[in-house]
Amino acid sequence: MSDMSEEEKPIVKPSQPQFIPKLKGKKVMIRLLSGGQPVVGTVESFNSYEIQLQTTKGELLVFKHAIATIEAVEEPRGYKPGS
Repeated sequence: MSDMSEEEKPIVKPSQPQFIPKLKGKKVMIRLLSGGQPVVGTVESFNSYEIQLQTTKGELLVFKHAIATIEAVEEPRGYKPGS
């Protein structure tokens, strides 16, 4: 039996899905809860609350709580950005 009381036991957070880290550096389409046009860009960075995208119009910061869906966008075969 453990000598620790309920208050002393370490809090174990449930593991978070590791979906977003796999998308870093990849092109994604994000649909927002507010509707409107989806946002398309490359995932530059992220943290617990935000995702930073590089879009054709510049950098964009999207708050995760505003996201309805995230979808990876596959580039056509043979496509090379910037060429």
